Amino acid sequence: MKNNKITLGIVDDHQIVIDGLKSLLHGHDQFEVIIECTRPLELMSLLEKKSIHILLTDVMMPGLNGAELSKAVHQQFPDIKILALSMSGQGDLVNQMIDDADISGYVLKNIGKQELANALEKIAAGGIYFSDEVLYEMGRASNLKKENEVAHLTSREIEIIKLIEKELSNKQIAEKLFLSERTIETHRKNIFRKTATSSVIGLVKYAYEHKLI
Repeated sequence: MKNNKITLGIVDDHQIVIDGLKSLLHGHDQFEVIIECTRPLELMSLLEKKSIHILLTDVMMPGLNGAELSKAVHQQFPDIKILALSMSGQGDLVNQMIDDADISGYVLKNIGKQELANALEKIAAGGIYFSDEVLYEMGRASNLKKENEVAHLTSREIEIIKLIEKELSNKQIAEKLFLSERTIETHRKNIFRKTATSSVIGLVKYAYEHKLI
């Protein structure tokens, strides 16, 4: 790395977050922030002009979210390592970003000064870094996915669950899906059996916990 500097880019739609991250890095002279961007749609053009080692990106941004941006960066600039930052470690989203953009890390925005430096150093050296809270959420998301697979819910059944959550009756669901009311009743019985629930409230709770709705 030129002059032993780890060059960074930061993209977040809030300048105060960028300023806060730069403040955390103050005193760590091995890091140099050379790209700051509050408009994710403009980042790609900035990356064409300046070369960086690691991109720190917010996850929830208007116009282009962190997952979409990370995927675009990974495709056009595969050598850039990506560290995602978020207010919460949504396990399913983290797993998506790993699969689609091969991100090198994911941390929460309440990260401390030393942990941020450690994460960046590890990523710059070719490693990965995920905060403990994020690892927990990733494991939880994987478990929920496995439970859904074990339940063997069909796409039609998941569609019906979403309509049940909206408080539609069997007749209304049948009309909406162009099926007979008896077919909906059969699907409903199968859904309750597969999810081991016995009431609409229990089913809706299951659906939320397992990210079906």
